[in-house]
Amino acid sequence: MVITDLLKEKLKNLEPHIKVIRDYWASSGLEQQLNSLIKESEEPEFWKNPNGTQVLKDLQKIKNISTQYYSVIKSYTELGELLDLFENDETETAKLEIEVNRLIKQTLAFKIDLLLTEEYDHSSCFLTINSGAGGTESQDWADMILRMYLRFCEQNKLQASILECQSGEEAGVKSATLYIKGNNAYGLLKSEHGIHRLVRISPFDANKRRHTSFASVTITPELPPTEKIEVEPKDLRIDTYRASGAGGQHVNKTESAVRITHLPTNIVVQCQIERSQIQNRETAMKMLMAKLRQKQRLEEQAKTVVEKKKAEWGSQIRSYVLHPYKMVKDHRTDVEHFQPELVLDGDLIGFIESYLVAQGAA
Repeated sequence: MVITDLLKEKLKNLEPHIKVIRDYWASSGLEQQLNSLIKESEEPEFWKNPNGTQVLKDLQKIKNISTQYYSVIKSYTELGELLDLFENDETETAKLEIEVNRLIKQTLAFKIDLLLTEEYDHSSCFLTINSGAGGTESQDWADMILRMYLRFCEQNKLQASILECQSGEEAGVKSATLYIKGNNAYGLLKSEHGIHRLVRISPFDANKRRHTSFASVTITPELPPTEKIEVEPKDLRIDTYRASGAGGQHVNKTESAVRITHLPTNIVVQCQIERSQIQNRETAMKMLMAKLRQKQRLEEQAKTVVEKKKAEWGSQIRSYVLHPYKMVKDHRTDVEHFQPELVLDGDLIGFIESYLVAQGAA
């Protein structure tokens, strides 16, 4: 019974991942696309189709996804039934342990492959936080968000480095930029792009009044080395300054931090993590290239994507309410979480996966 109970618990823990996969499959229209492509490829005159090669390529891709989908769902269902059947036979149950462990690995890998299919999803990324209007209150909120993403990265085996951080006068941060690398860093975090709103009793208000604070989060994928953007030197203004924060005597004695402004677009990037000014400049240039490419992509999307979708990039995406009740709500998917302290400690995966499923449906 011990082995049986352990394996049943493993399958139970896998259930939320199976649900995400099922929801995505049901809403994505992949089944309909597959049937349509099969029908098209079987037409008698298909060989005359000028787009035939692309049709066959798309067909094979969706076939592979379909095969994996039905394999995962079938294995999950059958293993549950077999564990019930051999509940009192530990010898037979022990034979299923390898299959259960294999299914867990297969399911988690397939879920990521299914949800993250866009061009830069597997890239590293830059995450920038800016406090909104409201002084210390908003700067403290920006600091809370910074910690939230650092905890998320720890929990999901992503490496996060603070490239720059501008402290607030009394508390918190005015702005901060993280460089995040690891498997699917941009794909996992791209849904965090937008305005984050906090409602709470302010710890900085002697009268204990309720305050609303805002902070913006920008996620930019790092460009691969092969994808370059030409920038004229005359379009750049490069400033150096003394880094703030940790770094010992070196920070106080040298102007190693670098700020680069792209004059035509007024995009500003800065880096102070490295001891060398040259290294900080290289990192800042990578960030600038990524932001310029993202700007191009948004302009391209604006020509083809409906206004509702474009608004997501600049609108409020999530509310974190700590008073008069406790709830975190994503306004794009209506997903709610009633333990804000867990969310602020990095428990974001439910919001992220729900967003990716909704994007698949869109």
